[in-house]
Amino acid sequence: MRTVFLAGGIGSGKSTVATKLEKLGCTRIDLDQLSREVLQPNSPIIGDVLAAFGHDLVDEATGELDRPLLAQRAFATPEAAAKLEAIEIPAIVALLRARLADLGGKENPPLVTLVEVPLLDRAIDMLPLADEVLVVWCPYEVRRERAIGRGMTAEDFEARAANQPTDEWLLAHASSVIDNSGTAAGLDEHIKAWWQKTTGRLQEGEQS
Repeated sequence: MRTVFLAGGIGSGKSTVATKLEKLGCTRIDLDQLSREVLQPNSPIIGDVLAAFGHDLVDEATGELDRPLLAQRAFATPEAAAKLEAIEIPAIVALLRARLADLGGKENPPLVTLVEVPLLDRAIDMLPLADEVLVVWCPYEVRRERAIGRGMTAEDFEARAANQPTDEWLLAHASSVIDNSGTAAGLDEHIKAWWQKTTGRLQEGEQS
């Protein structure tokens, strides 16, 4: 089983690429979903989160965490965000490791497991789990135009992009790149070419 981390900036088309690769046959893991799972009621890290950000974050009746309030407090300062990451990331790494081990241990494991990574620079501790980092690339101005076309304001796009790794940083950490600067048909061709090259090599016995 080959584990591929998929990354890309806002508006790059990363989720589109993930969906298309899943349809082609890869197994998909979304790190955003894992980050929600580690904050479920009775999670081992909930106590640490409450100690750091306030016991009023949990509804006493349901045990559910008030995620918007946690986000408000955690992202108020860089120091607070780093504190939350220090609690969350080891738990997410452990959960991802367990999911990958479970998939790899199956009688017929998937050829490719795709891990959709929202912010690759926040996932440095997870990179040893990846056999490949696949980056979806698209120029900043094209991404901005596409995001605005989908209803996002220019200010919102620019603010979000400013808090993400740069294209240069992503490309420097990429094993492979899918170019999404052109048409939808062109993107499909790039995706299929990467998939055929990767699965063809694995089917010949070069699995990681």
